[in-house]
Amino acid sequence: MTRGKQKIDAQRKSAEKNQKSKGSQLEARAVGLKVVCPICKAQLANEKQLIDHYGSKHPKEKPPGPSNAE
Repeated sequence: MTRGKQKIDAQRKSAEKNQKSKGSQLEARAVGLKVVCPICKAQLANEKQLIDHYGSKHPKEKPPGPSNAE
């Protein structure tokens, strides 16, 4: 162990660097979710997903138009 202190310092520095650079995936996902289903309040990324959602989760309901989706 000739590099004992240097190794510990390098590990600490590396851990700090890795901790700062990683962002939360949940935060990134929340930014992308912009359309909300008015019935069940599910958050979706775009209009096409909203239409697909209505087809699978709310088949008896009519999907809202493009202007009412947000």
